Amino acid sequence: MKGYLAIILHTHLPYVKHPEDKNALEQRWLYEAITESYIPLLQVFRGLQKDGVACRITFSLTPPLLEMLADPVMQQLYVEHLDQQLELADKEVDRLAYDRSLRCIAEMYRWKLREARHLFVEELNGCLITGFKQLAQAGFLHLITSAATHAYLPLIQTKTALTAQVALGVEAFEHHLGYKPDGFWLPECGFKPGIDEVMAQQGIQFCVVDSHALWHADPAPVMGVYGPVRTPAGVLAFARDKESAKQVWSSKEGYPGDPAYREYYRDIGWDLDWEYIKPYVHPDGIRVNTGFKYYRITGEGSHKEPYNVAWAEQTAADHAEHFLHTRCRQVERLHDELGDGPIIVSPYDTELFGHWWYEGPAFLNYLCRKAFYDQDTITLISPLDYPGIRSTITTDLPESSWGNEGYSTVWLNETNSWVYRHLHAAEERMLALADRHPDPTPVVRRGLNQAARELMLAQSSDWSFILSAGTTTNYANRRLHEHLGWFFKLADQLQHDALDEDLVDYLERMHGIFPYISHRLYEPPQEGLRLPIFPQNAFRVLLLSWEYPPVTVGGLGRHVFELSQGLARRGIEVHVITAGAPGLPSFSLVHGVCVHRTAADVLPGDSFMDWVFQMNVGMVELARRLFLRRRFNLVHTHDWLAGEAGRILSVRHQVPLLATIHATEHGRNNGIHNDVQRAIDRVERELMAVADEIIVCSTAMRNELAFVFGVPEDRLHVIPNGVDVKTLEYQPNNCRITLPEHGRIIAFLGRFVREKGVQVLLEAAARVMRQNPDVHLVYGGRGPLQQELADCAGALGIADRVHFPGFLADQDRNALLARAAVAVFPSLYEPFGIVALEAMGSCTPTIVADTGGLAEI
Repeated sequence: MKGYLAIILHTHLPYVKHPEDKNALEQRWLYEAITESYIPLLQVFRGLQKDGVACRITFSLTPPLLEMLADPVMQQLYVEHLDQQLELADKEVDRLAYDRSLRCIAEMYRWKLREARHLFVEELNGCLITGFKQLAQAGFLHLITSAATHAYLPLIQTKTALTAQVALGVEAFEHHLGYKPDGFWLPECGFKPGIDEVMAQQGIQFCVVDSHALWHADPAPVMGVYGPVRTPAGVLAFARDKESAKQVWSSKEGYPGDPAYREYYRDIGWDLDWEYIKPYVHPDGIRVNTGFKYYRITGEGSHKEPYNVAWAEQTAADHAEHFLHTRCRQVERLHDELGDGPIIVSPYDTELFGHWWYEGPAFLNYLCRKAFYDQDTITLISPLDYPGIRSTITTDLPESSWGNEGYSTVWLNETNSWVYRHLHAAEERMLALADRHPDPTPVVRRGLNQAARELMLAQSSDWSFILSAGTTTNYANRRLHEHLGWFFKLADQLQHDALDEDLVDYLERMHGIFPYISHRLYEPPQEGLRLPIFPQNAFRVLLLSWEYPPVTVGGLGRHVFELSQGLARRGIEVHVITAGAPGLPSFSLVHGVCVHRTAADVLPGDSFMDWVFQMNVGMVELARRLFLRRRFNLVHTHDWLAGEAGRILSVRHQVPLLATIHATEHGRNNGIHNDVQRAIDRVERELMAVADEIIVCSTAMRNELAFVFGVPEDRLHVIPNGVDVKTLEYQPNNCRITLPEHGRIIAFLGRFVREKGVQVLLEAAARVMRQNPDVHLVYGGRGPLQQELADCAGALGIADRVHFPGFLADQDRNALLARAAVAVFPSLYEPFGIVALEAMGSCTPTIVADTGGLAEI
């Protein structure tokens, strides 16, 4: 053997059970697929197995289809449908008694329907799954699963919802077939990085991707699409071969368009007199296909010749031989070029064989037999049987799909893009509901499970495909609006603890897919946003701050850090939203405080104002998700940098807004002098105008806000800052900075900006140093004036005694204050001055400017 051929049949239908209407047109999709595709293929496979034809076909069974095939109600409805078809077949044989050519076709239909009924009722007891399982146990079929409701995975927003689709798909397969699957059909061959990780976690060993995925893999595989690759998560990816696909699928060159084959679109449901056909179509007077078709394709025009069964059968045999011959030549060419045995992966929709292409099952029958008996170049195998698996390379695959243009175009375009904002909102609501109810009552659990069903049913890729194709768009729209509508209704009731049990009963009857589903599929992973359990009646505060330890620039971060923990110690549920930074988790629990950080990577911007804008957008988005899980009693924002987020959240969620103003742009600069300062001043004024109450840290700040900004004094509250002296204890072994070994130290801590008076301190210290050669000046901190200070120290001849150890952690701060002879804070503008309190709390002599909050403390 020089190569291998993997025929993969993807077997899927959306969940179209309608208990409220046994005549629902969409249920006929299932009946037609069973009669024209599934049963004929089962008969072909059983015949091949009986005759000892050694080949292996890969056969996906999607969870919605498994659920419908296993449903006793659907099984009974299908038997009734078959009996009706048999009644029509008898009438057709009588009607065509004097038309020999067409009567033969009618008799063929009657015989096939009788065979189908016998197989379905007598041998399989109404469950086709049994037949497929028997073939899998015999090694003839390799059965694989797919996503729970055939959702288009690349467009699912959250990893948790993506995992739920994959995990439930695996669980459904095991539930109906009794063992775990090792293969996974990616719906619409849709792949993006990260999906492989989810599949690997569920025990999946291989999947099928479109050709684009391997064409643009990095590094590129030597075998191209004719050998598998291993994704970073270890899942084997086999790519679709376009050459073999074209021979079958092409509307111009594909086999199903041959003139000898049966014409799909010429059906007696449309051709015969209404009174005659009425009992066998829809009772509301809607003509539909009956499956009784008497003409062949003939040509492109409207004229059609009668169908000739023998001609069609021979044509199917000829096409099977041509397909096999072409694959052998392809394999020989690839073997010569690549050296190793290539594998050609040929996936098709199962419904093509029988339903759309009536002779498709015969084609597969001849193909398997000819491959077994008539050649020794290729073997028909399952992907996991491929002997070259051990030598596969690991590579990164790009996002890709099958369908027009190969990159999600069919499932995301102007006809269906509206769907996704609702699906994504529903995902987030479902995650929030699961997180909010860690231990639900039995009734609430049922409501949560039904909400999960409605979300999954809405996620089916079939609806966006139908909207894109423009076929039964009314039905797709109805299903989307129906499932999303019921989901959001359940979500609202669950969020407000007002679940309607009668509604749950109704929806369980109507949309009862996956009776074993669990809402816990949507619980956040341990490493994700998993909120701790607080008392239901807890007072909840949302704090917004641009800095929070370990990211600290000035005293604001320390203020919010201590405040949040102080509130938490009083039994208040405290959440802090702050700016993210590389290496920090998006969520952490710090001494009872829930800390949420925005994404560290923000959109590129040319200015600090751009960064602030992007940070506020990130804060609002984080808070939006939090509000799905919690109802906050208060939003508390700190300074103008988080002011816009606080204003938006207060208005959007109708929550009181508290603002702490730590400093103002007007005060820092002794007025407003440029465009940036004007922009900041405008945000500050808007925040002060909308805040319900305002906290300031000193009387000086209260006076500034009242006189400069016109804030009514009854909304201003002075709450001085404080420090915990226990955090100021000096532990020599923990110091990480190098301080002068001898002499006396003048210490400064803070930002190197003009408002802090750092330049004044340098000039004063220089005068002291000239009289005292053992004196050193240590600037603890960072800021834009550092280089200017260093240059000035050099000009003053004291560069060797001015030290810049950088940002000081708590233990380094304590070491500096313990060694300092004096701490000096000559601020030109200082609303409070926490560093002065820290120096005093360390028993370090402290000199401050007689200004603002420093003058008060």
